[in-house]
Amino acid sequence: MQISIVTQEDLQELKDSILSSLESLKEELLTQSTSSPDPVLLKSHQVQRMLAISQGTLQNMRVNGIIPFSKVGGVIFYDKQDILNIIDDLKQNV
Repeated sequence: MQISIVTQEDLQELKDSILSSLESLKEELLTQSTSSPDPVLLKSHQVQRMLAISQGTLQNMRVNGIIPFSKVGGVIFYDKQDILNIIDDLKQNV
């Protein structure tokens, strides 16, 4: 059986290695978060804020076919481009 002795230098090397790995991971995550595109699908509360409308108005727009949507597992999603197109249409009609 071989006994190994861990020195202060060994611990410092391990610490430096871990800190270096964490710094690399942090940089990678920051790069991914700044380079990732905007979400394509929006939830109802996000659309309400974008259009400055109430929940009831949004429901009426869905029912009347003004705004396309998809329902997945009870959650309603809207395509971001559809919402942007509606905003552009509203601007042109004003």
